[in-house]
Amino acid sequence: MRKLYVSNKDESVRLFKSNFLELFTKVHYSVPLIIYLPVIGYFIYLTAVVKLGWLNGILLFAAGIIAWSFAEYFLHRYVFHYEPTSEWGQRIHFLMHGVHHDYPNDSMRLVMPPSVSIPLAFIFYYLFQWLFPGYMHYPFFAGFVLGYVIYDMMHYAIHHVNFNAKWWMSLKAHHLKHHFKDPEKGYGVSSKVWDVLIGSDFKKANEKKSIERKAVDTTPS
Repeated sequence: MRKLYVSNKDESVRLFKSNFLELFTKVHYSVPLIIYLPVIGYFIYLTAVVKLGWLNGILLFAAGIIAWSFAEYFLHRYVFHYEPTSEWGQRIHFLMHGVHHDYPNDSMRLVMPPSVSIPLAFIFYYLFQWLFPGYMHYPFFAGFVLGYVIYDMMHYAIHHVNFNAKWWMSLKAHHLKHHFKDPEKGYGVSSKVWDVLIGSDFKKANEKKSIERKAVDTTPS
């Protein structure tokens, strides 16, 4: 079986010859908190100002968090793991996600760079503005952004923080299997729900092998 990574130490590889461009490829884990917590607070404030009602606000906020969890799965599986055949396409893929799989514990490349996350935030904001009537996109967007921040913090913690909670160990094992066992499974980072529902969970493969072993064991000789 081929090795799925170059190094699992907290080290990296240079992506650009230009020091200026290279600067934008490395991000401290606190940056998403600094940028997006005020954004979340602002849209919660706007939700209160337009008086959508606390129940509607809470429900839309929660729906935004859930929507992010699906966006996280979709982006990871179908965008970050899409490997073009062209040389330029492969280069872009490596810059976006391939470098993380080669150096999974590089602490400066575990959260999304603002150069990527900010344009995506604007795209999603205007999409939600178009989809929702009135001001309903305010709490939905706030929840969506909170889901993203949780994802970034959890991704960093999975690679660099140890907790003894059973659910955390299970989630951490899920993501590390994606890196070190099978990168075509386990796309969820902050949650395993979509992997389970869509069928890309590792448990599916394990159950299949278990069934196959039992079938062999019970076959008459």
